[in-house]
Amino acid sequence: MRLKHVKGAEEAIEQSGFVVQEPRELRGSWRRDGRPLCIEIGMGKGSFITGMAAAHPETDYIGIEKFSSVLIKAVKKQQELALPNLRLLRMDAEELLTAFAPGEADTIYLNFSDPWPKERHAKRRLTSPQFLEKYKSILTEGGWVEFKTDNMPLFEYSVSSFEESGWKLMYVTRDLHADPVLSAGNIMTEYEERFSAKGNPIAKLAAVPGLRGSD
Repeated sequence: MRLKHVKGAEEAIEQSGFVVQEPRELRGSWRRDGRPLCIEIGMGKGSFITGMAAAHPETDYIGIEKFSSVLIKAVKKQQELALPNLRLLRMDAEELLTAFAPGEADTIYLNFSDPWPKERHAKRRLTSPQFLEKYKSILTEGGWVEFKTDNMPLFEYSVSSFEESGWKLMYVTRDLHADPVLSAGNIMTEYEERFSAKGNPIAKLAAVPGLRGSD
């Protein structure tokens, strides 16, 4: 996927007080005063994570995005809102374990991730077994992953990936907006708004890792 370069994005991100410039230095100390900590990986322009932080001020949120040209949109949102419980990172998901220690996160959100449709790229999918191992490492006991997409082949792959990796599926829906229980309080991403407006069903799952030492 080729992204349009945004002039000055890198410099603005480096100068922003809302972006953690050296996340490795905070490894093991992200949690503040025992507050829950939730992470969105691949947050895009930040609508979801910003909406969650505004709706749940008692919880701390971290938004991760590797592309400066996209992250800058979230930075601008945060400059307007200045939410005290939201921090942003410019980081590749591959580096997750260098920034977060075991048991630091309560929830990980994956929203409309790149499907990497070619089989030879399967390891790059954020719901691949390789990434699930990373998530398992940084989640607290009882922590979970939530995943949303409109890409049904990716969703079916992800359901199988979680199950085959020993995770327990808390729920699975292939039409989130038609489910009155699961859609209650749902905060949409930019992609979700766009795809659902076209009538595309949105699929969602939540899963917890298998018990440590027994998987």
